[in-house]
Amino acid sequence: MKKFINKTLASNAGWEAVILRVPIGLILAAHGSQKLFAWFGGYGLDGTGQWMTSVGLNPGFIMALLAGSAEFFGGVALMLGLLTRPAATINALTMLVALFWVHWGKGFFLDTHGIEYALALLSANVALIFIGGGRYSLDRYLLDAKLLGGNDE
Repeated sequence: MKKFINKTLASNAGWEAVILRVPIGLILAAHGSQKLFAWFGGYGLDGTGQWMTSVGLNPGFIMALLAGSAEFFGGVALMLGLLTRPAATINALTMLVALFWVHWGKGFFLDTHGIEYALALLSANVALIFIGGGRYSLDRYLLDAKLLGGNDE
């Protein structure tokens, strides 16, 4: 188990991880807060759930809760560098659903609700799966403090 935890949290990335994690996490958390809490002009769980039902993602309320939670809590985790790889994985899967279920067939560019934006977020999350949280993350702190299995093999 320690080996698995170490592989999940360990990363030698430096500032490049922070430069990627923080804005992507902020974007995702903001979008998730629209779905969950109706912040920033969002529709909250009820409105987002109704929309998700209208595009065939059923049950809409549960799908809104799942997508909103993945984006909000996953985004906060990315900003902090906390469980970066699992958070990025969950968000990558969420963006895959958005890309293929919602945006596919609407062209490429954002002005037609095409795949451009979901593809960019998907790509950034996949990159974070590979590079991890980096030296300047809570993942690194947890490893160094040996709070989740330590650095022992």
